[in-house]
Amino acid sequence: MKRVIQMFIAVLAAAALCMYATARINHLQGYSSGNTLTIYNWGDYIDPDLITAFEEETGIKVIYETYESNEAMLTKIAHGGHSFDIAVPSDYTISRMIEQNMLIPLDHSLIPNLKYIDERFLDLSFDPGNKYSIPYFWGTVGIAYNREMLEGKEITSWNDLWDESLRNQILLVDGAREVIGMALNSLGYSLNETDPEKLLEAQQKLFDLVPNVRAIVGDEIKMLLSTEEAAVGIVWSGEAGAILDENPNLDYVIPTEGSNIWFDNMVIPVTARNVEAAHKFINFMLDPENAAQNTLYVGYSTPNWAAMEYLPEELINDERFYPGREITDKLELYENLGKHNQAYYNELFLEFKMHRK
Repeated sequence: MKRVIQMFIAVLAAAALCMYATARINHLQGYSSGNTLTIYNWGDYIDPDLITAFEEETGIKVIYETYESNEAMLTKIAHGGHSFDIAVPSDYTISRMIEQNMLIPLDHSLIPNLKYIDERFLDLSFDPGNKYSIPYFWGTVGIAYNREMLEGKEITSWNDLWDESLRNQILLVDGAREVIGMALNSLGYSLNETDPEKLLEAQQKLFDLVPNVRAIVGDEIKMLLSTEEAAVGIVWSGEAGAILDENPNLDYVIPTEGSNIWFDNMVIPVTARNVEAAHKFINFMLDPENAAQNTLYVGYSTPNWAAMEYLPEELINDERFYPGREITDKLELYENLGKHNQAYYNELFLEFKMHRK
């Protein structure tokens, strides 16, 4: 027992020494917990040069961590043990975080560049008055399709996907809200429908789509479409832009029945240790030149109207990715459906995936 205790003490001493060494190195480099900013974001969702520029401009060291889903982000923040100063959740997730007291109210006086955000994208239902969140990127869910592979067939609506000529040609994203939402829209229903009968009707219509579905996939959908492994894919607009750059045979359309308009937003979680630096970073990212640089790197649409001056005209005039108000006003945000309804969506989607097998 004495030997075990001695070994345990030795391990603790070694750990303490490592912690001291790390702190000492950070101190010598000019970094401490007071001027370190920890960002929790989606993968490959910021131009790394902007992080370097922020560090050089402010003297604040940025630690950048990534997640693959809103749910993963929520779980990690909710469980504690991790101090994130900035996170970038999607719209419906923000309302959940507000309900669960997971966010710190923003001080707008510290974010003067907020004036550059298009008014269309402010004061939305998931965060009235932008008390907790600032728009980062926005986009739509739509259909990418290969004109050559479809021999000139044009796709304009969700209902076109049920055409028998598309047998084994469609890739679906692995997301319950996106896939069930597509079926709901095709029936003329809201993306946020909670009526069980209408949801079952949407599921049945998805069952009818099965012969046309080649696969349900994740991030690899971009590669599969650009390399022409399939002719059609349900994608987010930003990914569509990257796919179109890779393969000029592809096009992207927002379906006529309607679709989702989404927003990813910068927030400050209650776990934040450097709230002042978090505000500085948000304001830095809203600078028009920085927002334009980030847009060109990431490929998604910027909500920053002043950034348009620094973007190519062919990009900002492309209504597939920058649709006008007459289109955006017809699109729907995903609402926070609550745990019960979200679980039902997930159950219906899982049954659909199992039905394919």
